[in-house]
Amino acid sequence: MNFKEELNKKSELINDLLKRYIRSQECPEKILNSSVEYSLMAGGKRIRPILIISTYELFREDIEKTFIFDVAMEMIHTFSLIHDDLPGIDNDDYRRGKLTNHKKFNEATAILAGDSLLNYAYNLVLNDIINNNEIKERKLQALYELSYGTDRMIAGEYVDTEYEGKEILSEYLEYIHKNKTGALIKASVKIGAILAGASQEDIDKLTIYAEKIGLAFQIKDDILSEIGDAKEIGKPVGNDKEREKCTYTTKYGLEKAQQILNEITNEAIEIISEFDNSEFLRELALYIANRNK
Repeated sequence: MNFKEELNKKSELINDLLKRYIRSQECPEKILNSSVEYSLMAGGKRIRPILIISTYELFREDIEKTFIFDVAMEMIHTFSLIHDDLPGIDNDDYRRGKLTNHKKFNEATAILAGDSLLNYAYNLVLNDIINNNEIKERKLQALYELSYGTDRMIAGEYVDTEYEGKEILSEYLEYIHKNKTGALIKASVKIGAILAGASQEDIDKLTIYAEKIGLAFQIKDDILSEIGDAKEIGKPVGNDKEREKCTYTTKYGLEKAQQILNEITNEAIEIISEFDNSEFLRELALYIANRNK
């Protein structure tokens, strides 16, 4: 398997799926829909829906059964990014090398674009459950994981903003990271496993894998925020330090943060290696830890 080729293939699949749900018709809220499209199709790694598909593939091949959840997950993730960039939270001007939504349009439109994406995601999943009887119980369980992960992501975002400029205990820092970033990553892995009909034992193992790569993802973001290349990251470097945000690099220093990142990545690889056909998910853990953006 060529990991980069497979990653690009899955990313393009997600992009194609998202395009199906862009609302571009003439209507009074056309600018709002343009704002939604602007952020939803701005690029990105599409890691969360890719995790849904790749976890599902550990057990089954008919990945089309994940498609609605893939789209919904990326919509919710995009909602979180739009709101994260707002003046009242991180007040960022750039995301993925482009103006943030509120800078491209305006703050009110950006808030409503995020709201629209969140609601649209649930509408799509509920419409599929109502109109398609296949694996309905699994889909309901997966919908719960999507909703719970979103709830925890919002909680983590709040605690992150609340502790700006304040001393923080190590367990609170981990709590922020596991929820703000890790919750939707964990939900993605669990959704893929649930839709595939995995056993509870396998779901439990995959949950631990997901928790570790979710934490790894945010630690790597912390490191890149301090020493990354602004052109590659797509936004200025050093913003976290300027805002006195609580990160693994501000708490432990770069060297220790990198050590923790390496340790939990190796632990994630050890867990996922217990599954057959898990090469892509093993490589994905390394990709998260070694990426430059």
